[in-house]
Amino acid sequence: MSEENPTPKEIMERIPSAFKPEKAAGVTAVFQWDVGGEQGGHWYVTVKDSACRVDEGQAEAPNITLTIADDNFVKMLTGKLDGTVAFMTGKLKVKGDMGLAMRLPQLFNLR
Repeated sequence: MSEENPTPKEIMERIPSAFKPEKAAGVTAVFQWDVGGEQGGHWYVTVKDSACRVDEGQAEAPNITLTIADDNFVKMLTGKLDGTVAFMTGKLKVKGDMGLAMRLPQLFNLR
C-alpha cells in the first residue's frame, strides 16, 4: 500500500488496526461509508463490546451513513481534510446520529 496515496479500500483495511478500544466503552454502532468515484465502494464498520469489524457492502440498519467522494475520503482519513470542514462545505454528507460522526476521530487513529 502506498502511504502517500492509499485507496479507500486500503484505508478501510487499516481501520481495525487504527481502532482505539479504550475509547469505545459503551459504544455500539454501525457506521456506513458510501464512497463515490472510481476507487469508491461501500463499507460498514461495526463497533460493539470495545471491538471493531469492517465489512464490504451495505449494512442493514446503520446508525449513521457517511457519503463522500473517493478523493475527499482519502484526504479526510489521512489528515489533509478536516471532517468538520468537509461536512460544512458539502463534501461529506451525514445521515443519522451526528454524535457518532463527532466521535469518529476519538475512536480511530488513522493519521
